[in-house]
Amino acid sequence: MEDKEYMQTAIELARQGIGSVEPNPAVGCIIVKDSEIVGRGRHEHFGGPHAEINALSDCRANGIDPAGATMYVTLEPCRHVGKTAPCSEAVIEAQISKVFVAAGDPSEHVAGGGIEQLKRAGIEVQVGLCRKQARLLNAGFFKHAETRRPWVIAKWAQSADGFLAGKTRRWITNEASRRDVHRQRRRCQGILVGVDTVIADDPVLTVRIEGLNWPRQPLRIVLDGSLRISAGANVLDTQQAPTLMVITSGTLQRQAKRIRSLAAAGVEILAVAHDDKGRCDLGQLLDELGRRGIQQLLAEGGRDVLNSFLQQDLVDEVRVYISPEPLASDGTVRISEAMEQAGDKTHLWYAREQDFDGDRCISGMVGEIG
Repeated sequence: MEDKEYMQTAIELARQGIGSVEPNPAVGCIIVKDSEIVGRGRHEHFGGPHAEINALSDCRANGIDPAGATMYVTLEPCRHVGKTAPCSEAVIEAQISKVFVAAGDPSEHVAGGGIEQLKRAGIEVQVGLCRKQARLLNAGFFKHAETRRPWVIAKWAQSADGFLAGKTRRWITNEASRRDVHRQRRRCQGILVGVDTVIADDPVLTVRIEGLNWPRQPLRIVLDGSLRISAGANVLDTQQAPTLMVITSGTLQRQAKRIRSLAAAGVEILAVAHDDKGRCDLGQLLDELGRRGIQQLLAEGGRDVLNSFLQQDLVDEVRVYISPEPLASDGTVRISEAMEQAGDKTHLWYAREQDFDGDRCISGMVGEIG
């Protein structure tokens, strides 16, 4: 195998961690000695050992001394003490002779320091092999580290004839598509909807996957400039998951009594500026969510909210679930022109089409990964 093939194997290992490691990046690691893979590891779950540690452990479990071996890792080894010990020190102690790093870690506690530490220890380091693939795998992590804003995923479901809702049907898409939505929620630290969606559908907005007790529910974020939400809405039950109500600064004074009541129930209130139509300032909101450590944000609707994100060029990724059935005269809310264009896979980078029991899912990035 060539160096590129080894790194691609490490990337595929890393991919298995998506949905379990967030907000950490998904990382994979391969150790090669005498042209044979002698150790494999990945970051398996948040708070668990990092990929390099698992690969070294696997190598030793196979009865192989890693000294003199070559390591292929998808992200720069960390050099700080967090939930685990620094990976760079473990690599040095194992006497690895050469390390291929797909992408440097731009986060402030690493930022090239791990690579420099390896070099100072006499280890040969090469950076950039399969860099784009590695950055694509952890696009949210990289965007947040470099811009302090979350990676925004615009998600919606539509009928074959472009409707988002109907008079009689609660669900546009099938159960397989809805299961995938929960898998996507598991990637994210925040789920965002507008208050009209809450009023119309009363969603719970949690990760619910059969057989999985998911302990780290995403923050539920509701855009409700004038605080129109009903007192009994599911998203106000903070026993299920935390909730952030986003209102305009003027509402803070006008609805002071209700705000105190919501706060007493555990609901957090965030006041932001508004535009000339009274809508919440999305840029200010993304800045605040970034400060809170939200790397990936799933914007689930409704139409006006998604349209605003798209028109302001705030969307990074699109996921559109399309039913094969039309709603025709039963349809009530059509997708916007911006949504129609965004959901056209010819306009997306790295576009992908999946089948979920007859439903189609079109996904891709709004721009190229650097």
